[in-house]
Amino acid sequence: MLHALSVHSTTSQCSPQSHGSNASDFTSHNRKFLYPMCRFYLKSSDYGYYFSPLLANQKRYLTPRLIVSATLNGKDEPERSSVKPQTNGETRKIFSLDSGSIQIPKDPNLETVASTIESEMNLPECAENPVNQGNLLDKLKALHLHVLAMEQWNACWLKLCHRNYLVSVTNLMHYLALKCLDVEQLKDDLCSVGLLNLETINPNVLASITASIQILENLKSNSLNSKENIGDGIYDMGSSDRHKKADFTITTMRKKALCHRESLLGSLRDGRTTHIMVTVGEEATESETLIADLLKEGATIFRINCAHGDPGVWSEIIRRVKRSSQMLEKPCRILMELAGPKLRTGPMKVGPCVMKISPEKDASGNVTFPAQVWLCYKGSGPPPSHLSINAVLHIDDQEFLNGLEIGNVLRFHDARGKRRMLKISQKSHVFTGIGCIAECSNTAYVESGTELYKKGKKGRVSVGQVVDVPAVEQFIRLRIGDLLIISRDSSLTAKDVSDKSADDVPQITCSSGHLFDSVKPGDPIAFDDGKIWGVVQGTSISEILVSITHAGIRGSKLGAGKSINIPESNIQFEGLTSKDLVDLEFVAAHADMVGISFIRDIRDVVVLCQELEKRNLSNIGIVLKIETKGGFEKLPLLLLQAMQAPNPVGVMIARGDLAVECGWERLADIQEEILSICNAAHIPVIWATQVLESLVKSGLPTRAEITDVANGKKASCIMLNKGKYISKAVSTLDSILNNSSRKVNAELKPLVLSSRLL
Repeated sequence: MLHALSVHSTTSQCSPQSHGSNASDFTSHNRKFLYPMCRFYLKSSDYGYYFSPLLANQKRYLTPRLIVSATLNGKDEPERSSVKPQTNGETRKIFSLDSGSIQIPKDPNLETVASTIESEMNLPECAENPVNQGNLLDKLKALHLHVLAMEQWNACWLKLCHRNYLVSVTNLMHYLALKCLDVEQLKDDLCSVGLLNLETINPNVLASITASIQILENLKSNSLNSKENIGDGIYDMGSSDRHKKADFTITTMRKKALCHRESLLGSLRDGRTTHIMVTVGEEATESETLIADLLKEGATIFRINCAHGDPGVWSEIIRRVKRSSQMLEKPCRILMELAGPKLRTGPMKVGPCVMKISPEKDASGNVTFPAQVWLCYKGSGPPPSHLSINAVLHIDDQEFLNGLEIGNVLRFHDARGKRRMLKISQKSHVFTGIGCIAECSNTAYVESGTELYKKGKKGRVSVGQVVDVPAVEQFIRLRIGDLLIISRDSSLTAKDVSDKSADDVPQITCSSGHLFDSVKPGDPIAFDDGKIWGVVQGTSISEILVSITHAGIRGSKLGAGKSINIPESNIQFEGLTSKDLVDLEFVAAHADMVGISFIRDIRDVVVLCQELEKRNLSNIGIVLKIETKGGFEKLPLLLLQAMQAPNPVGVMIARGDLAVECGWERLADIQEEILSICNAAHIPVIWATQVLESLVKSGLPTRAEITDVANGKKASCIMLNKGKYISKAVSTLDSILNNSSRKVNAELKPLVLSSRLL
């Protein structure tokens, strides 16, 4: 039953209207949970404003006195705040327990804690004058009681949480209690006397406040030269509070956070403090060395996105990961992320299996540098990282490659029947034999089955055949002002905007009925993590017409499997799709962690935990992927729900969809808020999306990306997405994390002062 808080004030000027907030509650398992979500979505005025008027940055004050009480209500509804005068100058302190309301007798040591201090304050004036340590001590004591009261008001959640998370859930309650108050003036006062920073105490709220109160008590005792025995507490605490003080030390909290991190992500070696996660896909099955190279460079976790590939591909990736991990004696873990109800563009017609090889040309069309082509046997791995390659051709005969020499010329007819040639310029040893670099000075189109001829001695000719040329990825190019049709008909093929006639509108598909049922004209819509934006012009049962409002200068490509976001539409998704439930069987048997995508409500967590419990999977980790506005706003509730199970829990900040859903300008504040909430709950965080993206794709990072990585060190793990230079990116990331974790001593010459200056 709800422990409802009622706050009574004798100060009529402290009105809810001046604070600009409304009461709100949240329900779970027929229990209600009252608290402000975070500073961006502060809902509660019942205690967020009234409880601590002296801590709020307000200019108009009388002499406020508060009576704080938590009472049981048979209807499970909170009582309304009321204004009641105090009698006989006493302050009543009533806390609601399961056994009933217990009145705590008057205690001079607790009187200033249970009520706000009886004083008239003008905060702007106080800011200009030295801080009164007595007033500061009283404020901290009031804050201390408020933190403990929040814990009591929400005792139902503590009873539901798993014993492994009891301390962490309690600290999360303390953190949320702190966040519901306006403590800006208190922060300034604490900084002015060199005490704690309220921005950094979230992993150990109670211990930090307790330590600061003890310091001020000692200073007060010393300044008054008092012989009074203040004991070993802040003030006269009960036995339960003294026990709590022992359980909530900073050391205990740090151990809890480390324990939760290692349970989910594994332990780290060589003094490292941050894990490196790498997303791998089908490309890992085409190279014998990719997984091993990533492990050598510093990767500790591999991520498989179940939205792509199939169990056959996943099995091969996992086999290679485990084999490489054992051979190199480098432990690693595997995260498999369920696709979830994310909206994506549908498949497009498969393009021709042709590869274009183009040399560099100047403005006049003259060749300035031939194209560099890597010739290798299929499965031998990518070319050496120090080489700049324009194209990779797989040859079906390793003996043919071994017989090539520098200077040999390979002749062939390309897909258009044009005569072309490749000249061998280098040879290099690879995992399964020999690879060669060949130069091509003319544009050529190579397809599977193309035969390469090499003339040998006595007119003999050896032949090698090109195999497994990948299909050309189909896409449509969209520009500002273009129209686009989204259709349910999966048989449609993409039409390139550049080739369309005046009446020909490009089309893509999306099989999700939620999209067509939820959008309406005027809604903004985004594609491919916000690279393309548009506005819905019209809707029908089977089609949506979109006008493109944002794209690249030369247009932006939109292909298959790209994200679709409608941030202003209230789309009702199911937590786990039918595909997720099928994939969960494979994940449960092969992965160390399961990620749940596009989480919006605690029901999503409940369903996943029930499915894991059915399969008796109490050790597999649960990663909550926060990428929607609803997921961010309900993050504390999601954590409290997940922490009822024994499974290790973590959070991934999916900054791509999160920025589109919540707005780019708010992303920095949102990711900091997520880090703070998870830090208070001792839950490890995975920093994801576009980390070192330029380095991964082009081989050269931007300065902003390096700073982003350094900032991401606040998280327990940083994730990189796949790309051409992924091995180099992992090596660079590992180097940045290690260098930033060590103290760099500046080499400064000793400053010698002239005796005339002394």
